[in-house]
Amino acid sequence: MTTAPAARSVLVIGGGAAGNATAILLRRAGVRVDLIEARDDWNATAGSGITLGGNALRVLRELGVWPQVEESGFGFGEVGIAAVDGTVLHVAPDLRAGGDDLPATVGMQRPRLQQILIDAVRSCGTTVRLGVTADSLDQDDEGVDVRFSDGSRGRYDLVVAADGLNSATRTAIGITDKPEPTGMAIWRAAAPRPAAVTRTDLAYGGPAFIAGYCPTSEDTLYAYVVERNRDRASIAPETYADEMRRLTSGYGGAWPEITASITDSSVINYTWFDRMLVEGSWHRGKVVLVGDAAHCCPPTIAQGAAMSLEDALVLAELLLASDVWDDEVLQSYYDRRIPRVRAVVDASVQIGQWQLDGVRDADVPGLMGRTMHMLKELP
Repeated sequence: MTTAPAARSVLVIGGGAAGNATAILLRRAGVRVDLIEARDDWNATAGSGITLGGNALRVLRELGVWPQVEESGFGFGEVGIAAVDGTVLHVAPDLRAGGDDLPATVGMQRPRLQQILIDAVRSCGTTVRLGVTADSLDQDDEGVDVRFSDGSRGRYDLVVAADGLNSATRTAIGITDKPEPTGMAIWRAAAPRPAAVTRTDLAYGGPAFIAGYCPTSEDTLYAYVVERNRDRASIAPETYADEMRRLTSGYGGAWPEITASITDSSVINYTWFDRMLVEGSWHRGKVVLVGDAAHCCPPTIAQGAAMSLEDALVLAELLLASDVWDDEVLQSYYDRRIPRVRAVVDASVQIGQWQLDGVRDADVPGLMGRTMHMLKELP
């Protein structure tokens, strides 16, 4: 990364993976960065686990947090395909999309990754305000005047909208794209790691479309099952553990031990799969989208966080190499990212659609492999 060409100021809206990474990269290069996050707790405890492919690890290394990620997570280099009864049918080496000097995959507890990024944002000198949102954005040719929910105001050369799937900033700047359900939903839960679980194993079919798990530390994993989406209002939150156990109890291998630990409904997450891809450009004037605010995909090839981290890296690289932050620079960010992101979104959706349609000869491993091979190239 180069240093900022002149004194610049950036507001980052949202403190998830994309927002935190953008703040770290720009502030480290000398840009004045303010970050606001709507949640008072910086979303530090939500979530069960996350699967990070090599291309995500490559960005985390650039952020300077790879040592903490390596220490906290669980690295592995292969993926198994299992039958419903737990019989492992095939084990394939996982592609090292981040290069041979990084693991193919690292599983982590999602709150631990968030805390690592939070610590890095704070230590690099970013000004952080929690429980604050942007109420209005008034642009001119030189920058953006922002009025905040706490009554304060600020002036910035650029606003980076990293406020997620249901981004209020995206709507505020006139981009009308919204996430659309794909027809699937996922149950996720953290659980103790059985000693035999040292990689991700995936079972297709049975009580659910997909049943899988990913080790997240020496002692933990996160387990997930994917089914057809249901009306959320029809599932009482206090029954989440019962619902997830009902699905996971139909699988063998490590699943009986995992299922026995799924007892606390309050820590189980139920989420619909969504798809969104903003086309044409990801900016309006001096406001630019990153991460889930610009695109989202089902987690069928575990690339959501990776795409967000890559957005931050590419945007920061282009901004720091440019004397003027104009439409040309921001459009070049979109032009560089859109082919890669579109391929990931389309592949992620297609894998799920094959399962919804009951296509038995679908080339799921082939599509996953081709997509991941593409990700070996720099973003």
